[in-house]
Amino acid sequence: MDKEVIPARGQIVIVRNDPGVMFDISGTDDSEDECCYIMKRAAGGGTILGGTYQKGIWESQPDPNQAIRIMTRAVEHCPTLTGGKGIEALSVIRHGVGLRPLRTSGVRIEKEKIEDTWVVHNYGHGGWGYQGSYGCSEGAVELVDEVLTPKSKL
Repeated sequence: MDKEVIPARGQIVIVRNDPGVMFDISGTDDSEDECCYIMKRAAGGGTILGGTYQKGIWESQPDPNQAIRIMTRAVEHCPTLTGGKGIEALSVIRHGVGLRPLRTSGVRIEKEKIEDTWVVHNYGHGGWGYQGSYGCSEGAVELVDEVLTPKSKL
């Protein structure tokens, strides 16, 4: 019901290729809402090539043109990904799109009493929810503790 929440669309390509390194750069010549990152997943889960960070876009299907730009950037920045053979040598596992809740005024970590029930909010992180999860959850736990342990009125 929070009117400040919009989608942050992220498109990725997952490949079998091993980059040998992991890196990212912000912004690209293609667009301000596109970026380049290469992240090898643990336990043989492939390599993530990204991506996009498009605020307010609801499209949940992968854009083939964007996928080509993602793969091209990754191979240009990390030629070892394909042994210098270009995007044709990428072994694609799948294409993916995520619509992540982004709160335009910033992450909401606060407590709110709705009628007789306390609610602790922790949302609106957009594409960095995993990276910020430990710190934000610590803040949420502190609020839960406040709700469960009322201050004495001495």
